[in-house]
Formats: sequence, C-alpha cells, structure tokens
Amino acid sequence: MRILIVEDAGDVAEVVAIRLGKTGMACDLAESCAEAEDCLAVQRYDAVVLDINLPDRNGTELLRDMRARGDRTPVLMLTALFSVDDRVSALDLGADDYLVKPFDQRELEARLRALMRREADQKSDAITLGPLVFSPATLGATLNGVTLDLTRREATLLGLLLRNQGKVLNKKRLYDGLFAFDDADVGLNAIELYIARLRKKLAGSSVTIETQRGLGYRILLDA
Repeated sequence: MRILIVEDAGDVAEVVAIRLGKTGMACDLAESCAEAEDCLAVQRYDAVVLDINLPDRNGTELLRDMRARGDRTPVLMLTALFSVDDRVSALDLGADDYLVKPFDQRELEARLRALMRREADQKSDAITLGPLVFSPATLGATLNGVTLDLTRREATLLGLLLRNQGKVLNKKRLYDGLFAFDDADVGLNAIELYIARLRKKLAGSSVTIETQRGLGYRILLDA
C-alpha cells in the first residue's frame, strides 16, 4: 500500500511515515500542494493524508482539484482546525475522513486502514484465478482453500499482478506499487526477490508467474 503525506511540518510527516512504514505502508512526503501535485501526476496512491494549512495553497483547494479531475483516491484531512463548519466544508469537498491535530498515531493508522478497506470493498470483491483467491480488502489469499502466509509487500505484489491478469507489468511499475520514492536503498532488483518468494508459495499449483525477458512479469494459469 502506498500513501502520500502532504504536510509542511517535516518532523510530523517523518514520524507518521516511519510509523506507517512499520505497518507495511510505503509513504511519500510532500511539503506543499505543488509537490503533492507532482507526486500525484506520476504515481497512484491508495490514500492521501492532506493537511489543510500548507505554504502555497490551502489543502482543500488541492482536494477540490483532485475531485474535479475525477481522482477518487481516499483523502484523510489532517489539520489543527476543529470547528464543525471546517469539518463539514472538507467533507463536502470530497474528503473521506477528518482528523484533528494533535492526534494519536494509532487512530491515524486505524482510520487509514478503514478508508482503504472501504475503497477495496467498493472496487471489487475477491479476485480469483483458478485455485487462487485474493481479497483486496484484507490483503489475504488462499490457494486450494489453504491460507497463504504472505508479508504485506508480497500480498501487495500479488494484488498488482492479479488486478492486471493477462498484462505484463515491468519492474518499474511493480516497484512503484511497493516502495516509496525515498527508499533509496532499495533497487529495482528487489522485485526479483519478491517474485521469487511468491513463486515459491505458489509452487505445485496451476498458478504461475511468467517472466517476459526484458519486459516484466505476468500471472496466469497453466494451460
């Protein structure tokens, strides 16, 4: 899962990113609306944590622009404002949730998980490929009725492949879905490691992950 945190208080943003990273969420940071727009232009996110008071524009203006162009990414507003009118205004503009500073990190994590479960439920139910069944809402999977033991990144990778059945996804596309922009110590070759782990867990079944040399990977059923 990939989260965009739009917050000009760098120390707050970094703490949030570190905590979310420990739960398996890759986080990108933006300190202004302009930086956030740059991120949104090149990357798809599972959720956006958006502060209202930003140095270049009001966060609600960014939210309005996102919704106007059809971007339905779940947005959790994060702000020191607390009046009922402020909350109603943000929700009317298309915010999915609202959290007032100061906040408990555990509540932020719980609210984000709830947003992403809701989004996953709205997008689709379980994805099936032969004996493999994957739940986007829980990141859980079963193979021949037996639960697979998957890490969050393995489950995220499996979800990407299953949502694009029949398509070849290159390493860069898969990498962007698993890691944050600032994971500088993680290279593209990490994808090969996660592909190998998934193949091992799918071994012996009719589900395989095929390598298209020089192009990428796709998941399919053996003929």
